[in-house]
Amino acid sequence: MKYIEKISLAVLLLLGFTTISNAQINDAAAQFGVKGGANFSNLYNDDVDDNNVLTSFNAGVYATLPLTDFMAIQPEVLYSRKGAEMVYDNAFVSGTAKFKLNYIEVPVLLKVNLAKNLSVHAGPYFSYLVDAQITNETDSGSFDFEETYDNDDFNKFDAGLAAGIGLDFDKFGIGVRYNYGLSTVGKERTIAGQTYTIPDGKNSNLSLYLAVQLN
Repeated sequence: MKYIEKISLAVLLLLGFTTISNAQINDAAAQFGVKGGANFSNLYNDDVDDNNVLTSFNAGVYATLPLTDFMAIQPEVLYSRKGAEMVYDNAFVSGTAKFKLNYIEVPVLLKVNLAKNLSVHAGPYFSYLVDAQITNETDSGSFDFEETYDNDDFNKFDAGLAAGIGLDFDKFGIGVRYNYGLSTVGKERTIAGQTYTIPDGKNSNLSLYLAVQLN
């Protein structure tokens, strides 16, 4: 299974970088650049708590491929840390855990220019979990996330919807984007004879970014 995951990650990265490379070769008006910024992420479910936001970062490369004078396709390849700070309290254990989930993320966005410097974008994203870091403070020493959790306890693939708005200038742009995950992050596991999904939530992430055009 691990070999399949590694092959899938390689294909994902190859598709992303091939798309960006072809953009430069096939379209003289294509733009290529780097981008990065801050993430404000959470894991949502029926009982989501806005106080559980984890502040982190994103960074990567992008290409803008014009379709018309005001519309373009924008693929990206990003390293993005998501997750949440979660407070849990049940009959077996209580405490606070931080889930830091590091993804290789490939959004494929439709970008529409509403005015000279104003644009909106939306589309799907696909991501692969490369690493998970868990810290925990618990009232019970018998249940420690740092000892009992590793990468295999999380679903490797995530997908969802992204939408945002940006201000674009000659060689740089700034913007904000929201990612709405459609896949549950955690896998089922049995604790004291009971089956739980921890974390039982999907990625929710607000990003602020700065983009710099290189060509």
